[in-house]
Amino acid sequence: MNREVSDDARQTARSAARWLALIESGQASDQDHANLQRWRELNVSHEHAWQRIQALRGRFAGLPPELAMASLDRPDASRRRLLKGMLGFAAVAPAAWLVSRELPVAAWRADLSTGTGERRSVTLAGGSVLELNTASAVNVDAAQRRVTLVRGEIALRVAETTPFVIDTAQGRAILSQAQLCVRELGDSCEFSMLSGMAELRPTQYETPALRAGQRVLLRNGRVVSTQAFDTAAPDWRDGVLMANDQPLGDFLRELDRYRPGVLRWSPALETLRVTGSFRLADTDQVLDLLAASLPLEVRARTRYWVTLVPREQSA
Repeated sequence: MNREVSDDARQTARSAARWLALIESGQASDQDHANLQRWRELNVSHEHAWQRIQALRGRFAGLPPELAMASLDRPDASRRRLLKGMLGFAAVAPAAWLVSRELPVAAWRADLSTGTGERRSVTLAGGSVLELNTASAVNVDAAQRRVTLVRGEIALRVAETTPFVIDTAQGRAILSQAQLCVRELGDSCEFSMLSGMAELRPTQYETPALRAGQRVLLRNGRVVSTQAFDTAAPDWRDGVLMANDQPLGDFLRELDRYRPGVLRWSPALETLRVTGSFRLADTDQVLDLLAASLPLEVRARTRYWVTLVPREQSA
């Protein structure tokens, strides 16, 4: 996507959020409603953005005012002035949060997407199964048997002999009768072969076939690393987050992908070690388990604003 298109899409997403905030404020006039309808009819992308934010809004019903404050305190002076001037924090929370965290611009236009903490499984034509992890988005071209990863993490299980393609910004994988997990990591992309084999084609260099139990990291279209992993270990597809003597900071950054709201922790906790199998269905319980097994305390202003501190500081 070029810069011009990206900027247009970003503005459309923000406009949809602002319209939602105004309508939900209780201060919208008949003229405001009429103007919204004209905006929706002006361009198909406007209507698409409006429908997406309406659907997502349900998952954010009841977000606390403190969460809106966290979103509004982010650097964007014009947005802060507009939203603060329009309505109170409680009405702003869903729209402001959606704009600032829930879905980047490209994900608004994706064929399939998930929100924070949501996972989704879809059966494609021919019986292939596509799974989306938290905060992920893909485009699907069934006719071309192609899935394009827009954001986040997916797993694709292909039962047929006819190849299926997964495209990413770093390269593509081609697989048949196999299962592959692909995760976007900012400027990198990780390919984990769960079963069978896949042909991996980075944008710069081709590589040998990717075999079950191999994990390859691509950056700048090149292979950065290859390592082995246990394909039988539970993972996000099973609703599980595993840790094996992992630094707590790394574990919390991973857990944060599955929690709506703000999760913060003291730098003093970064190097603590954590081991265990944790159910992603209840991330509050995960934090309680950490507090029970490690020298830390969970401080929650609300369910959506949580800070972890060393236990000795809690006195």
